[in-house]
Amino acid sequence: MPQSFPSRRLVSAALAGGLGLTLAAASVAPAQAREEHGPRGPLQQALSRMSLEEKVGQLFVQNVYGSDATTPDSRNIPLYGVASPAEVVKKYHLGGVIYFAWTDSVKNPQQITGLSNGLQQAARESGAHIPLLIGTDQEQGVVTRIGPPATQFPGSMALGAGRSTDDARTAAAITGQELKAMGITTDYAPDADVNVNPLNPVIGTRSFSSHTDLVSQMVTAQVKGYQEDGGISATAKHFPGHGDTATDSHTGLPVITHTRQQWETVDAPPFQAAIKAGVDEIMTAHLLVPALDPSGDPATLSKPILTGILRDELHYRGVITTDSLAMQGVRDKYGDAEVAVRAILAGADQLLMAPAMDDAYNAVLGAVRSGRISQKRLDESVGRILTLKWKRGVFAHSWTDPAKVSGVVGTPEHLATANAITDRTGTLVANDDKTLPYAAGGKKVLVTGYGVGTTQTLADGLARRGATTQTVQTGSAPSDAAIASAVAAAADKDAVVVTTMKAWDTTVTDPKAGQQRLVQQLLATGKPVIVVAVRDPYDIAYLPGVKTYLATYSYSPVAIESAVRVITGEVAPSGKLPVDIPAKGDPQRVLYPFGHGLTY
Repeated sequence: MPQSFPSRRLVSAALAGGLGLTLAAASVAPAQAREEHGPRGPLQQALSRMSLEEKVGQLFVQNVYGSDATTPDSRNIPLYGVASPAEVVKKYHLGGVIYFAWTDSVKNPQQITGLSNGLQQAARESGAHIPLLIGTDQEQGVVTRIGPPATQFPGSMALGAGRSTDDARTAAAITGQELKAMGITTDYAPDADVNVNPLNPVIGTRSFSSHTDLVSQMVTAQVKGYQEDGGISATAKHFPGHGDTATDSHTGLPVITHTRQQWETVDAPPFQAAIKAGVDEIMTAHLLVPALDPSGDPATLSKPILTGILRDELHYRGVITTDSLAMQGVRDKYGDAEVAVRAILAGADQLLMAPAMDDAYNAVLGAVRSGRISQKRLDESVGRILTLKWKRGVFAHSWTDPAKVSGVVGTPEHLATANAITDRTGTLVANDDKTLPYAAGGKKVLVTGYGVGTTQTLADGLARRGATTQTVQTGSAPSDAAIASAVAAAADKDAVVVTTMKAWDTTVTDPKAGQQRLVQQLLATGKPVIVVAVRDPYDIAYLPGVKTYLATYSYSPVAIESAVRVITGEVAPSGKLPVDIPAKGDPQRVLYPFGHGLTY
């Protein structure tokens, strides 16, 4: 793509309504001189020149298949009727695009940059010449869309264990800088949910903590890190709070039974903190909160929640985006077309991943034409979206220089910082026999449990420190044969390291409690057994007899490599539990309290 692309597109925008050049000039002015809500005159002019179809398109953020903008991908045709990502953008005048690995959007930094530039070119060459918001869920930890060489961090709950708001802000800043270098304008992070339910199947370690104050502090730090330091939009999610659910909203409709007072005390403060910090976007949750709206509509479709509470009571003025409209939690009550209309009527500005795009797009068009959605209501949302694009400099800088990507993404400095931050998060929950630190040199060690890459990373790290290692990966739901293989392999070993991943979840993750049986049978060998929980810290409550237990909160390589340093004593563990670990079947009895954490 030629270097002249940005100015050429700005000229097109200027011809379309004078918006591009005005915004370009505004974007290079000193930050303190900018108006908080953008250049009202040019935005109003832009709105007046946009067709109804172009305005409605701005409401949609869609996933598109393909690793570059212009190559046809047949997977787009059933969804959109056109083949290439660029054609999808042009057909609907999309307001944004979201990237995933399963759409082939995030193969490597250079590819991501090329895709971003190509999609922006498509947007700037069509319709009202409005550039895109390009987003992804780079929460880090267990929700990480872009892998190495992009810098990895261990995620929210790990940062909560580290207790450092400076580290949380730095992690967000580095993540934001790298995303921006690849042409991504929006991170759908941080998670502002307070994970008060240890059995939460969908949030868990995506939350910073079960303590509201800690979540609020970390959310504030990360919003500032993404936006002030990283230069991209942060998104606080999932409003009004997803931390006390026992149902996954991807597959069902959760119900939050908190009273209004409980919601105000537990769930609301992190979102209030995000708003105070100036968060650009807030994402809705597909769940019922009868105390906030008894209608039976999920929060995403609830005017009392989105407009009455979020807009009117909390005074939020930024962009409200829905969670994915393809999730079952929002699809149970209404059809996909009606969901799109009701979300806008409720107060949402952007519709994320509508599963039946033609139906949803035409339904919103029809609702505006009939007056069900007023022109004023439509313009409010489009105005917020355009203001956000101006605020983040997307009008002036929608093109990213591929030559500069390697100087930002995964730099040695970023990687070293990530390692240092991660080393402050690992939490030694139990060390009853003083097995740790473990002198691995000259020892035979079995590494088994969850994760092909996870177990191999552990084994490789121990081998570099002089151990002779064997790896037997048994998965998240070990079979009897896999368990027997691991136990047999332990017979001639000096020690065993076993990784667990949601070993407590015998409903979905591990229906036959294979991880629990694996650990019990390894303990029965009499060998020293070091359990490393690579996701939820709650597993130890389901593993009676475990004497050595380290929580990493993540199976990201950066977290596993740090675990090796902790196991071998190169790093003294310093993380403190950001949650209570209750006894199995008795949530009122706490085995290990918030703040617990051992060291050497």
